[in-house]
Amino acid sequence: MDLIETHRKFLRNDLREEALYIQSDQSKKFPPPLMEKPCSENAILIELIPPELITIGKMPLINVINKRRSRRQFEEIPLTLEELSFLLWATQGVKEVLSSAAALKTVPSAGARHPFETYLFINRISGINKGLYRYLPLEHKLCFLYEDEKMNEKINDACMGQNFAGDCAVTFIWTVIPYRTEWRYHVLSSKIILLDAGHICQNLYLASESIGAGTCAIGAYLQSKMDAILGVDGKDEFTVYLAPVGKI
Repeated sequence: MDLIETHRKFLRNDLREEALYIQSDQSKKFPPPLMEKPCSENAILIELIPPELITIGKMPLINVINKRRSRRQFEEIPLTLEELSFLLWATQGVKEVLSSAAALKTVPSAGARHPFETYLFINRISGINKGLYRYLPLEHKLCFLYEDEKMNEKINDACMGQNFAGDCAVTFIWTVIPYRTEWRYHVLSSKIILLDAGHICQNLYLASESIGAGTCAIGAYLQSKMDAILGVDGKDEFTVYLAPVGKI
């Protein structure tokens, strides 16, 4: 019970009074962390459909909310580049850059910190080769990382046998870079980050339903295996959430 209570402390606001006496790195005038993880200079970049040119996702919101549910079975139909562009914009699209430290996106984030990176296992997207990619929200582009013919199997294994995780059109995998939030909110960041993650995935649910697709949030995965697939260190950046998407 002591362990449960320790974790409940992060869900409650017990730490807020303590935080009043702790200086954050922002208050110490430390430079802010980058808003986006850079790609290597030689990386292959893929242009996405600009938000202003996207014509899909016009279903009335009341209908989308009524249809929303977790989907674990998908048709073997590829998504189009426009559909993928829409889903990425709906979950992490940049609407306005406020400063070198903050941006307004299509989802809320405390202090406009947006601590997440979006990785994609692309399996069936028209015109894009199968492989692992990362979304660059500031440029609205994809950065190709690598190809692995056994990626489906590795993701299913890392998700403890939930085979729909990798057997879909595209798997969204979100990592967190905690310091983006910690720079401003210090010990309060753990709760904030978890709340922010929920905002992203709900937008993916709604956007998916509006284009005749579906998703299912996955929080049950093996940390070390997922981090290894993405090539992240598991300390300063690590997996926090997954969501496979496919036509229904």
